[in-house]
Amino acid sequence: MPNNSRTVLVLHPLLAPEMAKLEMMFRVVRLYNEADPEKALQTIKNDVVAIVSNFATPVRRGLIEALPNLEIVAQYAVGYDNIDLEAAKERGIAVTNTPDVLTDDTADTAVSLLLALSRRICEADMFVRVGKWSSGSFPLGTTPKGKTVGIVGLGRIGRAIAKRLVAFDMRVVYHGRKQKAELAWPFYKDLEKMAAESDYLVLACSGGPETHHIINAKVLEALGPKGYLINIARGSVVDEDALVDALVHKRIAGAGLDVYAREPHVPDALKTMDNVVLLPHIASATLETRTIMGEIVLANLEAHFSGKALITRVV
Repeated sequence: MPNNSRTVLVLHPLLAPEMAKLEMMFRVVRLYNEADPEKALQTIKNDVVAIVSNFATPVRRGLIEALPNLEIVAQYAVGYDNIDLEAAKERGIAVTNTPDVLTDDTADTAVSLLLALSRRICEADMFVRVGKWSSGSFPLGTTPKGKTVGIVGLGRIGRAIAKRLVAFDMRVVYHGRKQKAELAWPFYKDLEKMAAESDYLVLACSGGPETHHIINAKVLEALGPKGYLINIARGSVVDEDALVDALVHKRIAGAGLDVYAREPHVPDALKTMDNVVLLPHIASATLETRTIMGEIVLANLEAHFSGKALITRVV
């Protein structure tokens, strides 16, 4: 039976089996299902002791301050730039996330986008479906072999991407906050310079103020008309207006995107371009990974309310 004295506010659902487990442990309020979320929040605000959130659901100071008995925010994602960590720290509210488990799936998605752009996979699929094959050959793509890939952010996911692309005989270089002495790949402190020397620019950095619009018009200009941009990081990392402009005027060759500035909104201009591959933020979207992520959320909640050490504490 759920502990009805402990209410968990769910801003984004876990998979069905994990949601069922959550409901066995706590009284669950699915705010995303409420017709009037504000009214629902006012009704239960004094009962809420935990929040389950994800990257698409802001947990800002206003929400944190509206819940006087909040103890923990359990993030159903690895990134947590949607959470006001300072507000949480001020209240002594714990914040957890789900790192490591989505590394491989996210890296696979980055490589999938790179290959789809290089070999024009989505265009070729449509070429066959609409019956154009009988009218002639499909245009040539380009090989990744021997090309340079510049990775922005060489953390867990960035390294996993690099490992995969080395297997394609690509040259790996990287940019980040600092050089990693244990890695032999060339480090570029100057992002524009790295972009100028890259055939593919892959974004695997974290979101937040430090990386906001780190990919701007100057970086895209440096990447050049033969360069491709791939973003599996956060939409905030890219100046989306500058990206659209660069694509429209062919200042870069193309883009593979899994994330956007104002999800789920995607600029209409991007939808019309053959040299752009668009995904609906699915980098970690496999049954296996999302299941493990949900289990980590549950484990953190159980640990917190049992007085045990949190599994993946952020603050």
